[in-house]
Amino acid sequence: MSCPLRHTADGIPVLHAVPDDVQADRERFYQEGPLTEVELPGGVRAWATTHHEVSRATLNDPRFAKSVDHWDDYQSGRVPPGWPLLGTIPLDNSNMLAQDGAPHRRMRRLIASPFSARRVERLRPRIEAITARALDALESRAHEVLDLRSEFTFRVPMAVIGELYGVAEAEYEQLGQMYAKLFSGTSEEGEHLQIYGALFQFFSEMVARKRATVDEHDDFTTDLLKAGEEDGDPLNDTEITITLLTVVAAGHETTVNLLNNVVRALLAHPEWHERLRAGEITWEAVIEETLRYDPPNNVMMFRFATEDVELCGRTIRKGEALMTHYGAATRDRAEFGEDPHPSVFDPTRTKGRHISFGYGPHICPGAPLSRLEARIVLPMLFERFPDLKLAIPDEELQIQTALSVTSLKEFPVVLRP
Repeated sequence: MSCPLRHTADGIPVLHAVPDDVQADRERFYQEGPLTEVELPGGVRAWATTHHEVSRATLNDPRFAKSVDHWDDYQSGRVPPGWPLLGTIPLDNSNMLAQDGAPHRRMRRLIASPFSARRVERLRPRIEAITARALDALESRAHEVLDLRSEFTFRVPMAVIGELYGVAEAEYEQLGQMYAKLFSGTSEEGEHLQIYGALFQFFSEMVARKRATVDEHDDFTTDLLKAGEEDGDPLNDTEITITLLTVVAAGHETTVNLLNNVVRALLAHPEWHERLRAGEITWEAVIEETLRYDPPNNVMMFRFATEDVELCGRTIRKGEALMTHYGAATRDRAEFGEDPHPSVFDPTRTKGRHISFGYGPHICPGAPLSRLEARIVLPMLFERFPDLKLAIPDEELQIQTALSVTSLKEFPVVLRP
């Protein structure tokens, strides 16, 4: 029997960075829904949608804006500059994730070509080569216990982003580690500001170098440098720098967690692993069910009410923050049915569509790349090491954070038991 949610003295459920049981925590918040007020670390309060329909509706509702200019608690100083979770919220209005309306549409249009299916598909041979090289590096340790996260599922997406951007290979790991800290809900006070500054400087210097030699490269960065030139509305260097900084988060941390979550789900459900090996189900079905069952983005923070909004019998006041609890929404019986129950991992599920990459104007632009990586990397991993096993019981795996993203601390496995 799992413990009930902890509540504040005035009855507000507390959203923990590291719950004792992530899946049980999602169910508890679903039961609080469809809209509930929550308290986050540091006593910061916000609203959370926890059911599918209201989550989808509010993600597409222009009354909720992305810019912190609309957040009363931040503007008044009730949320301090050093609050650890600020690393998950875009604070600069040059950031596409902080924009709405015409400015956001402009940014989405200008990055459409670099993120097009055509550009992403061109990465397939490189993703395959990067994955093969990473698997080769594991061969000598296949009979040992190793951390799949740090040795494989972290490295491959970071190398893919490096390839996409034209970043030097020696800098992949440093970048990945900075992003892991940026999105951690347990970082030291003010640490995210230092990390953001270091990332901004890194990408700013890279943009300056590439602008000076723009015709010598063919990568995502140079695509951004050239975007909008024909119609006289190019991105400026600050916009490009912030876009690069932001896209890494969408293309790296999310993909790392997706890869881990699929492997974990298959190892925890060997019957589905066997059906996959037998060709009875597809990798695409397994990946999409994992995105629903254990979404890599657990909670999306924040959007802010630009006027009083009546919703689910409650009033979200102008200036208050709203988050989308994707993890809780995956438990919605109205969307996904009772049979099989939403708490059950079932890749043959036919009812419902997850929104784990978002919905509406701010749907994740990196989703095609994340899906492509999963469809390449996971089959190659299991073809090379078909008997891969957890080195510890699943219930002993430790969560690093389960707020903005759901991330394991370590993923100990034996590739060839």
